[in-house]
Amino acid sequence: MTGKTKAVGDIDLPGLPIFKKGKVRNVFDLEDRLLIVATDRISAFDFVLPSLIPHKGKVLTQISRFWFDFTSLVCPNHLISTEIADFPAELHPYADLLEKRSMLVKKTRVIPVECVVRGYLSGSGWKEYQETGKICGIRLPKGLLESSRLEEPIFTPSTKAEVGHDENITFKEMEKITGQELAEKIKKISLELYQKASLYAISKGIILADTKFEFGLDENNELLLIDELFTPDSSRFWPLAEYAPGKSQPSLDKQFVRDYLVSTGWDRKTPPPPALPEEIIEQTSKRYLEIYQLLTGKSDLP
Repeated sequence: MTGKTKAVGDIDLPGLPIFKKGKVRNVFDLEDRLLIVATDRISAFDFVLPSLIPHKGKVLTQISRFWFDFTSLVCPNHLISTEIADFPAELHPYADLLEKRSMLVKKTRVIPVECVVRGYLSGSGWKEYQETGKICGIRLPKGLLESSRLEEPIFTPSTKAEVGHDENITFKEMEKITGQELAEKIKKISLELYQKASLYAISKGIILADTKFEFGLDENNELLLIDELFTPDSSRFWPLAEYAPGKSQPSLDKQFVRDYLVSTGWDRKTPPPPALPEEIIEQTSKRYLEIYQLLTGKSDLP
């Protein structure tokens, strides 16, 4: 499936200034707007891996497009269009490169907080719970297992680090960064977004275990959802039929890659990270395509 598709490791659009180059996305400055282009790069443990995952950038873009539309009544978002025909004329010569992996979006003032919602106990939340019985200052019931479903989803913000690890913070610490009113609004919307998406995902046989959001303010100080939304890079997706608390779960996201990297004995701190074997690349690409097809109901390749 993946052998016939050339993976895209970087995007250069001559004449268009780079606004930001992230681990996965290149963002180009179009004055009052931005062009976000998702490559097929993959990151784990804060490192960009040397291997590329075919289809990945298109999957991220098309899943985000689906969710931005699905949740637009809960919170407006920055998406203008994913259609090349709607892009400025100077982008049209790059249509083949940009097709299905790019979004034209509004420019916003980014709020410097990762807004995480957890419905299940996993990842860094599970680690913190084992050590303290809390996540981000929120005390949880005793005796929970790894992957346990929480009685109610919880909002657990973190810092948004340009370099290194994001650090979990309490809601009080978030209020100091954003102000109390905005923090309360973001928390309320984040929980509503998670509830809406997780109910939909369950109807498709998928558990949305946790996810993270990013927000920005437009020129009118309106709060907008930005970046990506409910993708396998920003969320944990588990097959409902295989769910069993007390252990880590089979994943339809990049946890598969994290688990492989751990199995290699790499210490996750010292560069460079190891390359992925072809089998892991193919399995990862397959998982990204599967979650795209399950969530959107489309059988085509993005």
